[in-house]
Amino acid sequence: MTNRVEKQGLQVAAEYADFIEAQALPGTGVSVDDFWAGLSKLAHEFGPENRDLLQKREDIQARIDAWHVANRDKPHDYEAYKAFLLEIGYLLPEGEAFEIGTENVDPEIAKVPGSQLVVPITNARYALNAANARWGSLYDCLYGTDAMGTLPPKGGYEKGHGARVVARARVFLDETFPVQGVSHADAHRYHVEGGTLLVDDQPLMQHEKFAGYRGKAGAPDAVLLVNNGLHVELVFDRAHFIGSRDQAGLADVRLESAMSAIMDCEDSVACVDAEDKVQAYGNWLGLMRGDLSTDLSKGGKTVTRRLNPDLTFTAPDGSDLSLKGRALLWIRNVGHLMTNPAVLDKDGNEIGEGLMDALTTVMIAKHDLARDSGNSVHGSVYVVKPKMHGPEEVAFAARTFDAVEDILGLPRNTVKMGIMDEERRTSVNLKECIRAAKDRVAFINTGFLDRTGDEIHTSMEAGPFSRKDFIKRKGWIGAYEALNVDVGLECGLQGKAQIGKGMWAVPDNMAAMIEQKIEHPKAGANCAWVPSPTAATLHALHYHKVDVFKVQDKLKAGGRRAHVDGILDIPLASFRRWSPEQIAREVENNAQGILGYVVRWVDQGVGCSKVPDINDVGLMEDRATCRISAQHIANWLHHDVVDAQTVMGVMRKMAEVVDGQNASDPSYQPMAPGFDGIAFQAACDLVFKGRVQPSGYTEPVLHARRLELKAAAN
Repeated sequence: MTNRVEKQGLQVAAEYADFIEAQALPGTGVSVDDFWAGLSKLAHEFGPENRDLLQKREDIQARIDAWHVANRDKPHDYEAYKAFLLEIGYLLPEGEAFEIGTENVDPEIAKVPGSQLVVPITNARYALNAANARWGSLYDCLYGTDAMGTLPPKGGYEKGHGARVVARARVFLDETFPVQGVSHADAHRYHVEGGTLLVDDQPLMQHEKFAGYRGKAGAPDAVLLVNNGLHVELVFDRAHFIGSRDQAGLADVRLESAMSAIMDCEDSVACVDAEDKVQAYGNWLGLMRGDLSTDLSKGGKTVTRRLNPDLTFTAPDGSDLSLKGRALLWIRNVGHLMTNPAVLDKDGNEIGEGLMDALTTVMIAKHDLARDSGNSVHGSVYVVKPKMHGPEEVAFAARTFDAVEDILGLPRNTVKMGIMDEERRTSVNLKECIRAAKDRVAFINTGFLDRTGDEIHTSMEAGPFSRKDFIKRKGWIGAYEALNVDVGLECGLQGKAQIGKGMWAVPDNMAAMIEQKIEHPKAGANCAWVPSPTAATLHALHYHKVDVFKVQDKLKAGGRRAHVDGILDIPLASFRRWSPEQIAREVENNAQGILGYVVRWVDQGVGCSKVPDINDVGLMEDRATCRISAQHIANWLHHDVVDAQTVMGVMRKMAEVVDGQNASDPSYQPMAPGFDGIAFQAACDLVFKGRVQPSGYTEPVLHARRLELKAAAN
């Protein structure tokens, strides 16, 4: 039983109450009574509307299901389908042109395109790594990955591989910061005279790309360059084992890498109760106060990791120059669906977890607003709001933040909102969604996996969907990705907000990422998700090659490339001449991914991790990947592509595969041969009950099963 205390009509888990009153509130200027009265207001005044919005989702879905059932045996009539969606309020008329009015946006969001990390806030080490990923060593990232085509030889430093790294970095410098008559590969000396950088006595072809230096002008310890708003630091040290071998003494090339990072309370965590929420909020508190630290073992020694300080340089005119040492941090709250047992309302119901997140995370961010050199230099708090369905839900979130600002005594629109374009009703009404938060929005983002999961669930009754690899080849996905950028630009996000793209899911394949992910800045996205600090540094190379704002200017001049009609094209299987082997392979691939993720989520509370796929390739998995796989099997079950007995056989077969992949983990609990553990049951629930899950989400099943396991353990 949870120990609870009464607070302003709420029944609050004691550990959450203690955290708020003893740790989070002191120093914010917010009184204990005002905080609890504010949370009670959110629970009792906003809670009923939250529930009404969720019911509206269900009502609309029921009508869509009925329409597809009634028309299943007829040729698809697109015009009738679109008219029906307009009639029921799923699709809304597009309003007049407008531009967002968001103000006080930090340059990392508004002015400088770059990589973006997303990490579970419950893991302090990951959170610190992401915050500190503002700067990364290009040498280390090229040497330690397959970025140049091959992995480094095992053992100690290999000179040949290292020489290739240095040569590749010099090519980057020549391409990005060319010198008149000199190649960086041949340079012997970098020095500053009269505010000008000279390389072997020759200036840069674009002298404005010299941003500063550290140390003595005649022999600097570091030279700072800038291109497309991103800085590059050349580090000189002839005592360093790399610098000592270099004719110019160049020991490293450091890139400004992760310009922003999302600290995630949602898809990448497993927070099911007050204990988990306090862990998440506690790490956010440490980041906002600037005192988060964690100890880890490295090379047989204990190392304490903390937030990096800012960097200082001398500008070309001799003045002091300070640059951020950390990524600009967003906090991702949960969506409108979930509740949490940490707080019960006056009727004994769990309150909306999104309401609790809104007040708690913004209150904690007041610690940052009180600091001189904190996260935001413009007095803003950045909150990503996921899984919203249409403009009415976006407007509800915006009004929630109005109330939060009033409770906490913050100026209106202090809270900047990120809108995840990951649900179909948001995609087809994106302009109106942005309008609903036009003075707050500072981020929109496409997310293929959640978006596909919602695509399948929304059109579950329309027929069997294509195999997953073919779903992403259909026309709807291109329309979705293009329309997101086009609408964002039409609504004035350029120079005020981020237009983002999704994750690179294979963290060990950096060569392919370097080849392919340049398409995101080329598409006009001024940020894109990466799975690691290393990937952030390598992806930063793309933003040096592509001037995103010039791309956006060209896109704006060309008008819309896609329209809602393309997005509404349901990616059903065009024909069903699949062999039994093709069907089995598809179901096995889905089942293995679900089980590999769910067993860690339920048994170990790990919400995001690198999970081996059916071919033992490590993929970054979170609830979004689980959602699409579960909905896909549920769709095929519903339309008799495969039967329940066969799927259960596949689930058991793949459980044995996952057990083998985790055999070296001493904390892992095998699912076979009993197949009666809570984790295996959770995975089966996601598949066999997938059709009736709200919007096809995995959270209700996973939370219930994780709570069941924690209760059994206690």
